[in-house]
Amino acid sequence: MLTGLRLENIALIERLELAFEPGFTVLTGETGAGKSILLDALDALLGGAQGALGARLLRRGSERGRIEASFAPPGPVLAWLEQQQFEIDDNELLLSRDWRLQEGRASSRHRLNGIAIGRAQLLELRPLLLDLTVQGQTQQLGRAGQQRRWLDRFAGPDQLPLLEAAAAAWRGWKVAAAALSTARADQARLEQERQRQEQLLEDLEAAALEDPQEGRRLQIEQDRLAHGVRLQEGVMVLLGRLVEGAEAAPSVLDHLAVCGQELQQMAALDSSVLPLGEACADGLAALQQLARDLERYGAALESDPESLAQLQERMAQLKALERRHGLELPQLVALRDRLRQQLAPGGFEASLAALEQAEAKARRRRDQAHAALSAGRAAAARCLEGQLLEALRPMGLANVRFAVAIEPTEASEEGADAVRFLFTANPGQPLAPLAEVASGGEMSRFLLALKTCLAAADPHVTLLFDEIDAGVSGRVSGAMGALLKRLAQQRQVFCVTHQPLVAAAADHHFRVSKTVQAGITHTQVSQLRDTRARQAELAELAGGDSGEARSYAASLLEPGRGQPAA
Repeated sequence: MLTGLRLENIALIERLELAFEPGFTVLTGETGAGKSILLDALDALLGGAQGALGARLLRRGSERGRIEASFAPPGPVLAWLEQQQFEIDDNELLLSRDWRLQEGRASSRHRLNGIAIGRAQLLELRPLLLDLTVQGQTQQLGRAGQQRRWLDRFAGPDQLPLLEAAAAAWRGWKVAAAALSTARADQARLEQERQRQEQLLEDLEAAALEDPQEGRRLQIEQDRLAHGVRLQEGVMVLLGRLVEGAEAAPSVLDHLAVCGQELQQMAALDSSVLPLGEACADGLAALQQLARDLERYGAALESDPESLAQLQERMAQLKALERRHGLELPQLVALRDRLRQQLAPGGFEASLAALEQAEAKARRRRDQAHAALSAGRAAAARCLEGQLLEALRPMGLANVRFAVAIEPTEASEEGADAVRFLFTANPGQPLAPLAEVASGGEMSRFLLALKTCLAAADPHVTLLFDEIDAGVSGRVSGAMGALLKRLAQQRQVFCVTHQPLVAAAADHHFRVSKTVQAGITHTQVSQLRDTRARQAELAELAGGDSGEARSYAASLLEPGRGQPAA
């Protein structure tokens, strides 16, 4: 429920603070007084009025503006807040939007309980809080896509799993269909380029590419062979120091052997030296093994010009392949393997057949999910037809007929149904698309009846109507007021109206007026709490401050007059 609204420097309002209660609330006043600005402010607060549209809400001459609204959040909103990791205190949700004008440019920021919130999150939160029906929204009634979304919304929570399953199945099929399409394009291209591909595979097979790391391995081997003389010199120096000694001096092994003998003699005198002797023996053994390994390594370093030439020839072959095809060796190996599969008898055909089977399976899942969704829509359509007719007939449409036509269309994430609302208000006339045959007044009544039916699917959402009764008068506006009153027994309802019969049905009445002070126009909003004030406002709506208008207004507020019909 919307519990409060505060505006600062918004449109013609310098400062305004309002508190709201449950039930049916109307806003009345002369044309141009600013009645719709309250609904525009809520729209802007919940993600609307972006860019220049939002900047125009800022009061002329002001550098800052603010819209703030408080809500008592219902269960779905609390669940959303928990999911988004927002915390609330005292079970109150406070949304605000601040504008700031700098160097001729306006910027704004949204907050939820003081924490910055993005527009995408606001647009998720919005349908959980408010359903705003503004002037011109009747144009949406002519859009088939919007009619389908309304039908799904009317179907309620049971429809959501069907919608999600249909969307998931369609996306799965889309992936499988794209893979199949790519494979078929590859097949067509392969047929055109088969000769070139076969020659390419022949070249790669002739190169005997087996090891993707062969180039690196050959480089290491080439370096070893190319520097064989220097490496042999190094081996001789090492062996000389380890085994033979230098300049008549003992070798490293000789020194270690003497050290071992000395440690043995010391161990005979002190047993604690034994571990040192063992360590010396281990070191001697390790160095002896190192010497043997060096001898083997040196033997393998014998100059082999023929092997070096063969190795360099192989490296040149691999480099030429890489330059020719613009690929490195691992990529060439992968290309060779892929061409083997594609060009092998039946190889590409087998891969294509597997993709065709996967696409067919995904298409069956898609069609099954769409069929289940269509069945759910058909059941919801029958219920919507009955409820809409029940709501429309008391509003001066006794002979109205309405049907929901569901026809097959191209599959998409939203199913495979085209939904059209068919309507006629005149006996003997065939059903036709709503937007083509309904008058402005009939469209307003239809939209109110539709929103009344949709309200059952969103029992916690506050409903706001901006002159939903436009184009109607007399008994019809009274029926619309009674419907709004009945609707407000289950939820909070707001309506901007010029109709006295609608205003008289309200539980709470606010008057919007315009004054001029020091040449500046101001909009003021006051709540009409007593019967006399309401009678005066209803008389104004009924035609002016005449005796007849005052008597009519008083009759509208007689006890029991504003109650909805049973």
